[in-house]
Amino acid sequence: MPLVPTGELIARARSADDAVAAFNVITLEHAEAIARGAERVGRPAILQISENAVKFHGGELSAVAAASAAVARASTAPLGLHLDHVVSPDLLRCAHTEGFSSVMFDASKLSYGDNVKATAEAVRWGHGRGIWVEAELGRVGGKDGEPPLDAHTPGVRTDPAEAAAYIADTGVDALAVAVGSAHAMTRRTATLDHTLITALRDAVPVPLVLHGSSGVPDDELRAAIAAGMTKINIGTALNAAFTGAVRAYLADHPDTVDPRKYLAPAREAMTGTVAHFLTVISP
Repeated sequence: MPLVPTGELIARARSADDAVAAFNVITLEHAEAIARGAERVGRPAILQISENAVKFHGGELSAVAAASAAVARASTAPLGLHLDHVVSPDLLRCAHTEGFSSVMFDASKLSYGDNVKATAEAVRWGHGRGIWVEAELGRVGGKDGEPPLDAHTPGVRTDPAEAAAYIADTGVDALAVAVGSAHAMTRRTATLDHTLITALRDAVPVPLVLHGSSGVPDDELRAAIAAGMTKINIGTALNAAFTGAVRAYLADHPDTVDPRKYLAPAREAMTGTVAHFLTVISP
């Protein structure tokens, strides 16, 4: 079916007090697994490609974007295409030409004032082209090899009053917030601040986004959605499933040289992971 705009998927979920999951794409197998997992449980999902994934593909967005979009269009599930954690203004400007309906512009490492300025400019550019824009306030941490931040460190968690001012000054369509999760967690041990999530939901007029959801246990995810989270980002959990399946296959078949032999179980493992998370966030 045709790609569904991210903003539309988010709006549907929010109006139903529900959530939508966004899964990171690195390889073609990732995209296929996301589509198959969504079809398996009859749920919508978002395929998102990060700036780091683009760097992995030699800095070229076109091929991985076209492949992901083709997989999504061939699927029977409602799927969107999102450009994630964009730092480069040049990559941001590729979103429109490569068919993305949404982008997450990440200026979270800048000072508050510089974050506002850069994000407001990205929003003006995006809205001028019909692109839905997500941004981040606070520090989720764990990105680009940096260690996960202690969620109790002063200045790490997102302040509700500051978040309200940030949205007013930037015009973003959704806000990724720091509430206790971290990127690149391989163990699901994160404890979220659900009181803070509720306070943020009450303070801002836009949907909230939870980054680093791979490290969040199922019950914590359900509670986060009940407290106000709408978009749930998942990446590392797919990579863990992929790598685990490849390792297991090669351990049992050490002479294998045909990558299809181990990529098939890797894709199926990711498909199961996608289906699991989609079931968790909307039973």
